[in-house]
Amino acid sequence: MNPEADISEDPAAERLAQAVRAAEQALIEFEIAVETFRVEVENFSRLHHQRLGPMYARLDELEALIAEAVAARSGSAEDVRRARDARALVQPLPGVEELLGGWMDSEGLFPEATAMLTGQSVQPPKRVRPSDEVRRAYRELVRKAHPDLAADEADRQRREEFLVRVNAAYAQGDEASLGALAAEWAAGPVPGQRRASRSEELYARLEWLAERKDMLSAVAAELEASAIGAMIKMAPDDPDGLLTEIADGLVAQIAEREARLASLVG
Repeated sequence: MNPEADISEDPAAERLAQAVRAAEQALIEFEIAVETFRVEVENFSRLHHQRLGPMYARLDELEALIAEAVAARSGSAEDVRRARDARALVQPLPGVEELLGGWMDSEGLFPEATAMLTGQSVQPPKRVRPSDEVRRAYRELVRKAHPDLAADEADRQRREEFLVRVNAAYAQGDEASLGALAAEWAAGPVPGQRRASRSEELYARLEWLAERKDMLSAVAAELEASAIGAMIKMAPDDPDGLLTEIADGLVAQIAEREARLASLVG
C-alpha cells in the first residue's frame, strides 16, 4: 500500500501534509536568517578583536603607567595599591604569545594597531560579511538541500553532511566552492533505495519543527543580545564604518593619556 496514496485520498491528512510543508519552508528561511547573522557576528567579532583589541590593551597599559607614575610621586599606600591593581590588569596570560601565533609584537600590539598609532597605512581588513553573490548562492543551496526536506533517514543524513560543507564555504565567503557544491547537488545522490514519508509521521514532524523553531529563536535572541550583535544592529549597512568611528575615539583617548603620562614623568 502506498503511504502517499493514503495521504492524497484523505483530505485531513492532505491538509496536515500541507501544514508540514509550509512549516518546513518557514523553518528553512528562519534557519538561513539565523545562520547568516551568526556568521556576521563571528566575522565582526574577529575583526573587532583584531582592530580594536590592541588599542584597548594600549589604553590599559597607559593607565597602569600613569598609576605607577602617580604612586612614585606621592608614595601613598593607596596610590601604590591602585598602581598594582592597574598593572595586574595588563599582565600577559601564560602562553598568550603561543595562543596568538606570534601576531603581537614585543609591546603587545598587533601590526594593524601599530600602523594606526603611527599613522601608517593599514592593510584592508577582511570583509565583515560574505558578498551578496555568496549570500544568494548559500540561500539557494540551503533551500534545496535542507534536511527537513528529506524523504527518509538516509536522505536526511546525506543532506546534513552536505550542509556542513555548505556552511563552511559560506563562512569563508567562498563563492567558487559554493558553485561547485551547487553543481554536486544538481547531479543528485548515488542511486539507492528511498522510502516515502508515512502519513502517521506528519504529526511528529510538526512537533519537531516547532521545537527546532524554539531553539533557533533562543539562538537568535542570544546573538542579538550580545555586545557584537548589538553593534552590528547599530550599523547593519556599514559595520566597517562603525569600527573606524570607535577606533578614532580610541586613538584620541590614547593620545590624551600619553600626554598625561609625559607630564608625569617628564
